[in-house]
Amino acid sequence: MPVCIDAMGAAFAALAAGTAQLPLRQVVRLPGTPNALYVMPASDQSLGAIGAKALTVFPGNDAAGIASHQGVVLLFDAADGRLTAILDAGAITAIRTAAVSGLATRLLARADAGDVAILGAGVQARSHLAAMCAVRTVRRVRVWSQRPERAAAFARDVGAGHGVPIEACPSASAAIAGADIICTVTASKGPVVRGADVTAGAHINAVGASSPATRELDTAAVAGSRLFVDRRESALAESGDFLIPRAEGAITDAHIRGELADLVSGAVRGRERPDDTTLFKSLGLAIEDVAAAHVVLARAELSGSGTFVDF
Repeated sequence: MPVCIDAMGAAFAALAAGTAQLPLRQVVRLPGTPNALYVMPASDQSLGAIGAKALTVFPGNDAAGIASHQGVVLLFDAADGRLTAILDAGAITAIRTAAVSGLATRLLARADAGDVAILGAGVQARSHLAAMCAVRTVRRVRVWSQRPERAAAFARDVGAGHGVPIEACPSASAAIAGADIICTVTASKGPVVRGADVTAGAHINAVGASSPATRELDTAAVAGSRLFVDRRESALAESGDFLIPRAEGAITDAHIRGELADLVSGAVRGRERPDDTTLFKSLGLAIEDVAAAHVVLARAELSGSGTFVDF
């Protein structure tokens, strides 16, 4: 996780420097369902790599014990166009998404933050806990899930690996009460975080909702925060957490203080006061997949790992 967080920092630095290309991702939604196919290309001149992720997201899979994210990341050599690696998109997405939240937390959360609330208890909950532990000294963790048995299993099985106690909570409000780092990684269509429940000075990573009609934060939580996004264009097109409060007239486009690349480069200020509530809205960018895949390929080549296929 620490290596991936650093790789994400370098990827967003490339975006800030203009050496990365990132078209808006294409989304094919299956009518009448929450399911979708995402196709996400990007290139990074600093890495000499280009790539694309083709990923299906079927939220209902979790209930059947099947990963909700399925697909591949394709990595190509930018010098001659050769296909250099095919990687499991679920594994790449799990670590890079949390690593980006870790980067945002490093840049936005208070230095003494360490009381963590995680809403959701799936794959991203596990990787987000690892990311939070990588960037802050975590003192306490509380978890909530719409399925209480999953929160209980998370508390029982995951805490020992990080040396921190985890408490399963009966409600989202109970989980976030007093927390100074909040990660929302649910499949909820409506708000699970109310602004009235958020402690002043907290940092929020909003990750789970990725369509204009879904959100995890209510309007008060968004309006009362200093909002940063992974990419402005994506937020304006896809983020219900932003678009719904804007449609209600509670905020305008100016409520977005900057992109993560702006924070990495120092072009914008993040937290200004200890009691600021900061919010990072993550939608996921293809440059993250290319950067993570590049790290995995480099390590595989050094260790002789992986399966070599002659096409």
